[in-house]
Amino acid sequence: MVAAADAQNYAQKLGITNDMAVQELGWDEDTDDALRASVEETIGGELLDEESDEVIDVVLLWWRDGDGDLVDALMDAIGPLADEGFVWVLSPKTGQPGHVEPSEIAESAPTAGLTQTSAANLGLWSGSRLVQPKARPAKR
Repeated sequence: MVAAADAQNYAQKLGITNDMAVQELGWDEDTDDALRASVEETIGGELLDEESDEVIDVVLLWWRDGDGDLVDALMDAIGPLADEGFVWVLSPKTGQPGHVEPSEIAESAPTAGLTQTSAANLGLWSGSRLVQPKARPAKR
């Protein structure tokens, strides 16, 4: 039991459960394979890519300094998101190549119509959980 408790269960930290549709954006060679494997094992399938046309429960957005405009990326991420869905912005921790200041995420979220609710420590990555407001304006 102790060994299981010591093991990183990233999917649990991220609030991901069985049968959720999880989309992965921003994958690159530096992404955390253990995190990806934990999520895939939990959902019982593969992560969806940006080509998916399914309604998404969770978006994992791998984001590094220099990846472009975070607001634009968040706007793209929430397009297929379910009403109760959420986005995790995953960025390298301080001192790691590609580190993103937490303030950049905090400032970008409201511009994209999202609210930051929590953060998670994920090995060499940090996660910021972003949700859509409950009273969402009607889509045009």
